[in-house]
Amino acid sequence: MTSTFIKAAEVWLPSDDGSLLEFGSGAFGSARRFAAISREMCFGRGEGLPGRAWHEGRPILLREFEGSNFRRISAARDAGLTCAVALPLFVHDSLTSVLVIFCGHEASAASCLELWHRDARITSDMRLVDGAFGPNAEAFESASHETYLPRGVGLPGLAWQRGEAVFLEDLPATPARFLRAQEAADAGLLRGLAIPAGSRLEDSHAVTFLAGATLPLARRIERWVPAAQGEVLRRVYAFSELHGGASLIEATLPLSAPTGSIAKAWLGGAPVINDWPASEPGAPAAAAAAIGSSALLAIPVVWEGEVVEVLALYL
Repeated sequence: MTSTFIKAAEVWLPSDDGSLLEFGSGAFGSARRFAAISREMCFGRGEGLPGRAWHEGRPILLREFEGSNFRRISAARDAGLTCAVALPLFVHDSLTSVLVIFCGHEASAASCLELWHRDARITSDMRLVDGAFGPNAEAFESASHETYLPRGVGLPGLAWQRGEAVFLEDLPATPARFLRAQEAADAGLLRGLAIPAGSRLEDSHAVTFLAGATLPLARRIERWVPAAQGEVLRRVYAFSELHGGASLIEATLPLSAPTGSIAKAWLGGAPVINDWPASEPGAPAAAAAAIGSSALLAIPVVWEGEVVEVLALYL
């Protein structure tokens, strides 16, 4: 099992004068042509997927690249990338970065990428904005469009309520926490990850990644939160299809002299990508080596203008 649903990621950073988004870092796997093109690009407000997320100040999901303002369609298609979501990160109302995560459906494996939104001016519930639904997911897609999620209900509603990333290992077995459990089972969806995301408005968003056991979301998923004394980050949860499933074994990373991607993401409020995770300090390096990870994506989860945790995805 080497393929994952999340196939690539890139971080775009504001230029010194604030007029452009410039390439910061990326994890592209074997997509060398796509990587080479991306590293030479920049985006103004409203240009391409990163520029649109920056301009509109909210997450943007592309269920397909054709017919959109995405500027690398041919290279993305050749790399097996089929959909993407762009997340602008605002810390204290200041844009730190735009994170773009690329996913790829595979013909024999279940997978979905969704964007949920609650518009405070219209409703108290979250509704589906759009989604990229893989094979055999027609009924699941239909149910998703008809679903309303109050705060704390369903996978996106839990992320919205807690203001933190939420991972569910068995969607069909948790109907009380995942309202579309039967449709998920019928579609072959097993795992789910929701990330809360804000915007410039008083709105709430959540991005969800769903997949079956044969196409894991990532090689490994970890959550890191600050310890009570604030001097270290604690790993409070980890899951890997390739290395024994769930783990509650704690680990820590110092914040006083940050050298790793996870600590840097926490302190800087922008995602950090390391395409040589064996160079990470401590536990992350050991985890990457155990599963053959080629990249580590450290995502600061920003809620109400503050970084509250770091989600680590090993690709």
